[in-house]
This record gives sequence, structure tokens and C-alpha cells, in this order.
Amino acid sequence: MDIAVGSIVTLKKQHPCGSKEFKVRRVGADFKLECLGCGSVLLLPRSKVEKNVRGIRDDG
Repeated sequence: MDIAVGSIVTLKKQHPCGSKEFKVRRVGADFKLECLGCGSVLLLPRSKVEKNVRGIRDDG
């Protein structure tokens, strides 16, 4: 997967606030994602993120 810092990813499951879009803040063994709906920050393992990505938009 070609996910870079600053990209906007759309995931299969939505955040409790209702948004499915997240901005990538950090890439490595874990991804740090910021919800574009409410601004909360999530730390998820790479395998989980790569499995659940629906789309990638480059805004960085």
C-alpha cells in the first residue's frame, strides 16, 4: 500500500462520530490516524489499517 503522511484514507467501518475519513499523522508498524469528523486521534496496527482501507486520497 502506498499510504503516506498527510493522505486521507477512507475505511470500511465508521468512527462512532459517523465519519469514515481519517488523515494519516504517522506511518510505521502502527498508523496514527486523525478522524476528520471529530478530530480524535487513533493508533491502529498496520495490518488492521491495510485490511480496512477502501480508498486513499493524497492531500499532503
